[in-house]
Amino acid sequence: MSFSKATVRLPKYQQVVEAVKNEILSGRYQPGQKLPSEAALVKRFGASRITVGRALRELRHAGLIQSRAGSGSYVGPAVTGDEGLLFGLLIPNLGDTEIFGPICQGMSQAPQARKNALLWGNIAPDPETKEEQTWELCQQYIAKKVDGVFFAPLERTGANDQTNHRVISALERANIPVVLLDRCIMPYPRRSRHDLIGIDHRRAGYMITEHLLTLGCRRIAFVGYPNSAATVTARIGGYRDALFNAGLSVSRDLVRTLEGDLVSDVRIVMEKLKPDGIVCANDRTAGHLMHGLIQMSYRIPQDVRIVGIDDVEYASLLPVPLTTVHQPCKEIGVAAVAAMLERVAAPDMPIRDILLDCGLVVRDSCGMNLQPKPLSPEGHAKSQGEN
Repeated sequence: MSFSKATVRLPKYQQVVEAVKNEILSGRYQPGQKLPSEAALVKRFGASRITVGRALRELRHAGLIQSRAGSGSYVGPAVTGDEGLLFGLLIPNLGDTEIFGPICQGMSQAPQARKNALLWGNIAPDPETKEEQTWELCQQYIAKKVDGVFFAPLERTGANDQTNHRVISALERANIPVVLLDRCIMPYPRRSRHDLIGIDHRRAGYMITEHLLTLGCRRIAFVGYPNSAATVTARIGGYRDALFNAGLSVSRDLVRTLEGDLVSDVRIVMEKLKPDGIVCANDRTAGHLMHGLIQMSYRIPQDVRIVGIDDVEYASLLPVPLTTVHQPCKEIGVAAVAAMLERVAAPDMPIRDILLDCGLVVRDSCGMNLQPKPLSPEGHAKSQGEN
């Protein structure tokens, strides 16, 4: 039974017992380490000193802590975390979205992970069955009564939104804590009732668009794929903010979705929009777009400057190395494990967005070494709004 499920029905002293027990078993408190004082526990849990005292006695009787006269309570030396917690990884796009591999690597390398177990679920890459596989894996985790689930919501399928809400609703009914990786299940800027670990995607979109602006680009398109995660909507918001703050008109026509044949999509973008710069929703989109442009004999960055977001492993290996925004994926994984253990230990704490810093990585695709085009302010605003 998961911790949050138990605390719904248990009396206050037992809630304190379960919280401290889970912190010990998760490795937050090591063998021999001193626990917070009774006064600190009274303040933390909003309980009476009598309630906290009873909880500490229970922990002593269970052999989890020891009391030292005049000093306080300490984790017992026999507590090694062998009875750690079991967490499920539910990442439907693990095989086709490159950021999740290093995120999972960071989770497995987190110091707290040594005391606990991460249960990996296998989802085949077939897009036709991803929704059903995601639901089946969710049901497996519920049946195993895992102590929490790390969930990266499904994207780029016909019913990904319905599947994501179905999964979250089922986990909530089972009282299993959820930590969202990279993205929310709700459309930006709405948000769910679960902790989220990632970067500020709106800031990333602003940062990469601003970089093109400083290089002289004034007609900048944004390109992505349909049914993308809420992170892409946030990145579009940052892209538009950067254009607005630069005094340029923000045209809806400049935000395009790649839906069909790659060459046909690229032709529409280039011939109809006539961009001098393109912000791609992510590095995968940038890679596909770059290959299409090269196939049509466009020169990058001489004819059009391209940038992405994510800094996946192959970004520097594309035909023209890609300028992008770096996501600290391993660090996101480490932070996710810490957030989950805090959530298990204190299920009533406020819901959090834990956003890690991201930075610009400049390579050849943005044309940093090319001369910016000398245009008048009037020409800038007019060219950005043309259709």
